[in-house]
Amino acid sequence: MASYTVVPEPLRLDGGAGAVEALLEIPAEVTAPRAVAVCCHPHPLYGGALTNKVIHTVARAFVAAGVPALRFNFRGVGASAGLHDEGHGETADLIAVAGWLQRRYPDSALWLSGFSFGAWVSLRAAGTLSPARLVSVAPPVGRWDFSDIPRPACPWLLVQGDADELLDATVVTDWARALSPDVQVALLPGASHFFHGRLHEVRDLVEAFARQAYIE
Repeated sequence: MASYTVVPEPLRLDGGAGAVEALLEIPAEVTAPRAVAVCCHPHPLYGGALTNKVIHTVARAFVAAGVPALRFNFRGVGASAGLHDEGHGETADLIAVAGWLQRRYPDSALWLSGFSFGAWVSLRAAGTLSPARLVSVAPPVGRWDFSDIPRPACPWLLVQGDADELLDATVVTDWARALSPDVQVALLPGASHFFHGRLHEVRDLVEAFARQAYIE
């Protein structure tokens, strides 16, 4: 497998509440990426930020597969303007950030990903953004309203720990399979919500899923 040099590019983008703090990580050796990915962090009111270790792992897995990955802070986090908006404004900001990324890379497919609250936001935005690939890590089914989530119309990877202390893993996986029988579910035995000691497995799963796009 190719090994890429990661080039970080700090950004200030426009969102519905003002400036959005973002970080684009680019595999330096890839000049014309086939895809670009947006990665959404967990709940802002519980310490979620673009530096979260799980979503950082997801982003680096994309880069390892040759896919530029953009992480950003939801409104009210870090240098992003505004206040937490219970997912509504956050979804709008994701759509705005994804639009910027698509303008930057007009010939590249858009992929979406998120961890926990960020997984919920990315799933909510999928109906509008129509991503070509989707990664959901521990989506908070049972804690947030998933009733209006559209059926993903693209290849979809769901990573869930079966020892998640915040979510019922069976509820999460049953919901996903009912929504899309084709979802690729990776259930990690003994893994907690934050995948302590298991991040290398999350990375490998996401990278392998990303690389699948090049052989399908």
